[in-house]
Amino acid sequence: MGKQLTDQILDYLEEHGKVNSLRLSEIFQENHQKVIGAIKSLEAVGDLIATEQITDKKWELTSEGQHVLSHGSHEAAVYNAVPETGVPQPEIMQSVPYAKIGFSKALQAGWIAIDKSSGTPIVRKKVGSITDVTQNDLKSLGHLSDRLRNDYKKRKLIQEIVVKYVQLDRGPSFTTKLEKQETELTADLLVNGAWKDKKFKPYNFAARGATLEVGHLHPLLKVRTEFRKIFLEMGFTEMPTNNFVESSFWNFDALFQPQQHPARDAHDTFFISDPARSTNFPMDYLEKVKKVHSVGAYGSLGYRYEWRIEEAQKNILRTHTTAVSARMLYELMQQGEFKPVKYFSIDRVFRNETLDATHLAEFHQIEGVVADYDLTLGDLIGILYEFFKKLGITKLRFKPAYNPYTEPSMEIFCYHEGLKKWIEIGNSGMFRPEMLLPMGLPENVNVIAWGLSLERPTMIKYGLNNIRDLVGPRVDLEMVYNNPICRLNKTSPNSPRKKELAREKRESDERENKFCTVKRTGQVEKQKLIVFCDPKHPVKFIEQFVRHVKPYVNIHVTSHVHCNVRYFPRGMSNFCAEYRDLDQNADIRLTIIWKEIGIDPIMQLPGMHEIMGEVNIARYLNRLIEHCYPHLLRYESKGALYANEIDNYLEMLHSFLHDNTCQGIHKKSRYAMGEDISIVDILLESLEKCKSRNERDD
Repeated sequence: MGKQLTDQILDYLEEHGKVNSLRLSEIFQENHQKVIGAIKSLEAVGDLIATEQITDKKWELTSEGQHVLSHGSHEAAVYNAVPETGVPQPEIMQSVPYAKIGFSKALQAGWIAIDKSSGTPIVRKKVGSITDVTQNDLKSLGHLSDRLRNDYKKRKLIQEIVVKYVQLDRGPSFTTKLEKQETELTADLLVNGAWKDKKFKPYNFAARGATLEVGHLHPLLKVRTEFRKIFLEMGFTEMPTNNFVESSFWNFDALFQPQQHPARDAHDTFFISDPARSTNFPMDYLEKVKKVHSVGAYGSLGYRYEWRIEEAQKNILRTHTTAVSARMLYELMQQGEFKPVKYFSIDRVFRNETLDATHLAEFHQIEGVVADYDLTLGDLIGILYEFFKKLGITKLRFKPAYNPYTEPSMEIFCYHEGLKKWIEIGNSGMFRPEMLLPMGLPENVNVIAWGLSLERPTMIKYGLNNIRDLVGPRVDLEMVYNNPICRLNKTSPNSPRKKELAREKRESDERENKFCTVKRTGQVEKQKLIVFCDPKHPVKFIEQFVRHVKPYVNIHVTSHVHCNVRYFPRGMSNFCAEYRDLDQNADIRLTIIWKEIGIDPIMQLPGMHEIMGEVNIARYLNRLIEHCYPHLLRYESKGALYANEIDNYLEMLHSFLHDNTCQGIHKKSRYAMGEDISIVDILLESLEKCKSRNERDD
């Protein structure tokens, strides 16, 4: 039937020329969709026919509107049902179709009135005659004003119909004789030369191909990436964690954990059978650890037991990454003078535990360590609140706890909306002097540390109630495929804010599809920012950034030279000179302190928080400006994928800054990200200027 219909269409075109699919449906008395299918078959042949998609809108009567057209409006029906002497209201409400709406409209028009003098409401006519305007309007539907159309649409008397059809005509290669087209060039056609007389079906390169089965990032990896970014933004340095197998000395003894502790039992720890023991230890440090355990030292009584090196030599699968922190602190003091540090790591640890909804034998631990002079427990709590706030987790509780290597110690709890209870997500505390002093750290140096689970925050972020639905053989692969990338303040798929987020995304997409001028959407939060910068590695980005945003944001810049600077380039005295307007009421007051600190500048925020590295400083300033001027420097306001692409560029630029090269960034058009200027372009411009200046100096 399909081929017969195509022949009929071709014959009609040859005889009559241009026609549309609706007309063909009437002529051939066929369903319109079947006619469309036949036209698509003819389109696939090549230039046989020329087609154009047409969309028309028209108004038509609903079934209720048809009733009004035939019998009059509802209000007219109510009016006509009222006799000269009146009628009780309940009676007319039962006898007239659509009486409720008709009664209301008739009262509104002033055609009828209600007489309540006799007790029972009596409906009486107020006018001698009426004109049924509604019925007359529906008779001339095509000439109604937009206001009347909207009114009748609200009354469900008319509806707007969208009609889609195809306009077709004879094409350049029109013929009424269809010849089968070959879909591929075969070896037989080549050998016998038949390909010369054949017609081949053109390839549709715009057609969507089969979906490829590609890899997908597991939610754990997505959340791990976010944790890592947060640590880096807070100025932490990542520790190497490539040793899954650790000696009991570094895993337990170096942490002032006694050899009789229950955690060192086979019921809690996986012991390695081959090789079963380690022998390579720093012997002077080992003797100090042995002494503080067995007889005490540094003002501590110790545990007063016979410490055995055979127990310390046993190899295990590490039970926590605090062993890595111990190694890093020891290595820090082997370099000589103490320097304040902030370390972090995210990697696997192993516990011989019973499996349940919130525990696995293998899981990821997030380790954070801050070593500085005179730190307190308040510093630790503040860092933890700030850290989880960046993840959108604000419901935290801290409970006193005991750890052999920290005092005071705290367990960290977070409220799980799915389980409807508080669950433990980590442990924290201040390292004991018995652990730190044998390493050589000064007595007035305190170290705050914490170990956080990666799996449990991931369960909260993705709305999972059982950890075995996240890791292990029960994992639903569709969950891995479908879950979006994790970004700051991301909510789980089951969150009540899902509709609100979808609405925000639609609004964001609408903004992207039209030209946007720079508009102020909020008040810039007043900031006093201090940037420590080495004059050998000036942060030219700041100068370019201020130049770009100064027309919209009031920024005041000052600079000072620290006493440890031995040589200050003469050209640096003019750094941001044109922006030193001495405005004490500026939105952002930026102080540059030139100090010999190396290649990575440090920005000090209110509350003594720090951001390290030019790229991370750029991220912070971009977010600060984007909050009030989202179209001035696009970043996270343009969606997760756009922000992720900018992050990738920034990671590349971070490498380029440390490799002393600015090659490898290829702009898509005028700007790196397309049509919108971004923080990447400002960084690139500052790098190019630094490169040009260095070439002149050479």
